[in-house]
Amino acid sequence: MVSIDNTNSTTANGHGAAAAAVDDMSTDPPAPESNGSQPEFDAYRRRKSTILPLEVGTRVNCRWRDGKYHPVKVIERRKHFSGGSNYYEYYVHYTEFNRRLDEWVHLDQLDLGSVETDVDDKVEDKVTGLKMTRHQKRKIDETHIEGHEELDAASLREHEEFTKVKNIATIELGKYEIETWYFSPFPPEYNECTKLFFCEFCLNFMKRKEQLQRHMKKCDLKHPPGDEIYRDKTLSMFEVDGKKNKIYGQNLCYLAKLFLDHKTLYYDVDLFLFYVLCECDDRGCHMVGYFSKEKQSEESYNLACILTLPPYQRKGYGKFLIAFSYELSKKEAKVGTPERPLSDLGLLSYRGYWTRVLLDILKKHKGNISIKELSDMTAIKAEDILTTLQSLELIQYRKGQHVICADPKVLDRHLKAAGRGGPDVEGSKLIWTPYKEQN
Repeated sequence: MVSIDNTNSTTANGHGAAAAAVDDMSTDPPAPESNGSQPEFDAYRRRKSTILPLEVGTRVNCRWRDGKYHPVKVIERRKHFSGGSNYYEYYVHYTEFNRRLDEWVHLDQLDLGSVETDVDDKVEDKVTGLKMTRHQKRKIDETHIEGHEELDAASLREHEEFTKVKNIATIELGKYEIETWYFSPFPPEYNECTKLFFCEFCLNFMKRKEQLQRHMKKCDLKHPPGDEIYRDKTLSMFEVDGKKNKIYGQNLCYLAKLFLDHKTLYYDVDLFLFYVLCECDDRGCHMVGYFSKEKQSEESYNLACILTLPPYQRKGYGKFLIAFSYELSKKEAKVGTPERPLSDLGLLSYRGYWTRVLLDILKKHKGNISIKELSDMTAIKAEDILTTLQSLELIQYRKGQHVICADPKVLDRHLKAAGRGGPDVEGSKLIWTPYKEQN
């Protein structure tokens, strides 16, 4: 599965969605004011007493971080230790937004006057869809960043039920406290934890800050385990063999799953290589993101999972990781393609990369050039080149063969629409031997 980092990032300092849900209680949800209308106010109080506690599945409006009320669905509930018999906290999903914004909220954030029960999901989705703005629709589309296209309906329901509630709310990694987005299946002994502390170098995780501080005094690593295969100024890439560094690989998967909404967590990391991108300073090499790839792929996949951590998003590192995966393919003298299925957003990110690379060549190239020649030059699979150029209407089928139509003004327009790439990958600075040749 592939996840790309061009999404709306939650805050990296731990004072975003979750903090707002707990601390922003200065205003109460709207309730009828008495103002001489005592019967109306009494009716509201009676209704409140009869509907509490809210049932799982209830739909209601909830005050979000923007101070406005948005429609939510109650996913789960739990009794609050300081309240009475009916005082619950509710885990809610904002139906307008990505699942990563799901959170625990207090009762006084809910507008009980808007409670709806037994709403038909299909009707509700249809109504919500009609009311959505383009911005809201884009947010919902981001739910499919990882894609579940390969799951049947029963498997998808099972996955959503198992992962519906975030188990870890925040993590500490290096100098950042980061809000998590999704459920990750940490071992049972961490079930009661809402925050975990990671060593940013070996990725061991602990329940308490004191444990991390003791660990850091003993941990010898100042960078990911494995071989440094690329260094350009302050950027460095390490290749980590999942078989040689099994604990690190598994810990990386646990960490990544907090920010990736897909069904699979690879416990059998032996079959994978992990390419960990770091920013380096005098304290060490600090992970900003990674991608993984299978050691042997019959389908020519050159990338399995990809992640840029939230504090480092919007810097082009996701684009850099995609470009780096193709640089490895060039060294292997192979064509490559990302693991399927690709979500709509994943495809959009790859189309942007393919567009920039291919059109840059077409602008500089004099004379005819074939799909095969473009594939040999870029390590991009011929099918991906063909679909990209077709989507840009730059290719025609004439006399039994595909012909590329490269008008300079049209190329410039498409390049502008594709946007800028990430930091350049300097091929000359890649010191690497393909896995097959290593073994």
